[in-house]
Amino acid sequence: MREDFAEILRLVRPGSRVLDVGCEDGELLDLLTREKRVDGQGLEISPAGVSACLAKGLAVVQGDGDRDLDHFPTRAFDYAILSKTLQQMREPRHVLSELLRIADQAIVSVPNFGHWRMRMSLMARGRMPETRALPDPWWSTPNIHLCTLRDFTDLCRELDLRIDACAALTAGKSARPIRPEGLLENWRSESALFLLSRRTAEPTGVAPQNLFGDVELPKPAAPKPRRKR
Repeated sequence: MREDFAEILRLVRPGSRVLDVGCEDGELLDLLTREKRVDGQGLEISPAGVSACLAKGLAVVQGDGDRDLDHFPTRAFDYAILSKTLQQMREPRHVLSELLRIADQAIVSVPNFGHWRMRMSLMARGRMPETRALPDPWWSTPNIHLCTLRDFTDLCRELDLRIDACAALTAGKSARPIRPEGLLENWRSESALFLLSRRTAEPTGVAPQNLFGDVELPKPAAPKPRRKR
């Protein structure tokens, strides 16, 4: 199982409404349907991908994430998932904004072009890097809008999105909880998975959760004792 799929499976609440944008052959959607009993729907541009999803009994429509997200009703889903696909979109800013219009939360994973392997490859070879996270040569890659963690967090700030949780992903290793704004993580993280919501969204009343298992959440401050008069 892909590392980001394993973490997405942990994040999604059982029985929730899920839209998987760019679902390909439906591997993730099928996993969520079987393991979490979600009410899932996929959006996939490839006819072959749509056929593969239908063969698995999944609800999927053929469409382009750049254009067709506009047709979904507001807050129709609990989660909108975009797994290692944002960098392939023509309008990533619009797509990210639409995800948080049609769903209460978005789960987005992106490769980090600021990873140290990328930087060293560019410096040493003077060519577009080919790594585990981005294995295709420049002339055949579907990626047209690569970004660093700093680029992504800046875009979230511009769109007034809240980063509820973030984990660094490296092939063959467990997810590592991170603070994506940190300078060091922009070097260390091969790719990252984000749980996002709108800053203007109403509080859910649910206590903070340790979403990725290892990070210590800040403890609520104890109320200050009132001074006696």
